[in-house]
Amino acid sequence: MSSNSGAIVKATRAWIGTPYRHQASTAGSGCDCLGLLRGVWREIVGEEPTRMPSYRANWRDKANASALQAAAEKYLIPSDGEPEVGDVVLFKMLRSLPPKHCGIMISKNVFAHAQEQIGVVEANLSDAWRQRIAGVYHFPNKK
Repeated sequence: MSSNSGAIVKATRAWIGTPYRHQASTAGSGCDCLGLLRGVWREIVGEEPTRMPSYRANWRDKANASALQAAAEKYLIPSDGEPEVGDVVLFKMLRSLPPKHCGIMISKNVFAHAQEQIGVVEANLSDAWRQRIAGVYHFPNKK
């Protein structure tokens, strides 16, 4: 567990109930899964490291398919182990494609993510979700 996991959980839980809005990143107003991650980043780490390009919500979209994982590798700290509280988790929604979904662990077996038509919710890291994990990452320390 990272030294700032408590702050990450607090920041993440502040987004619970935020409606789903593709490419948005505003707590209480709207976000997608990446928007949730970006918003927590701003609170925990500081200014976002790059401007976000446009992207499609379609999991089957092959354009920029590996962009999420490439960004995670560039800006987050890879973890070799099981997801811990405060970690970012990338998920493959289809086995044949790179990860296109992400969430933030808020307890040992619960993560928060933005779900289409529902918004930001807490979900159990069930076996079905665990089988989809494509990467686990830590937030970097505040700059």
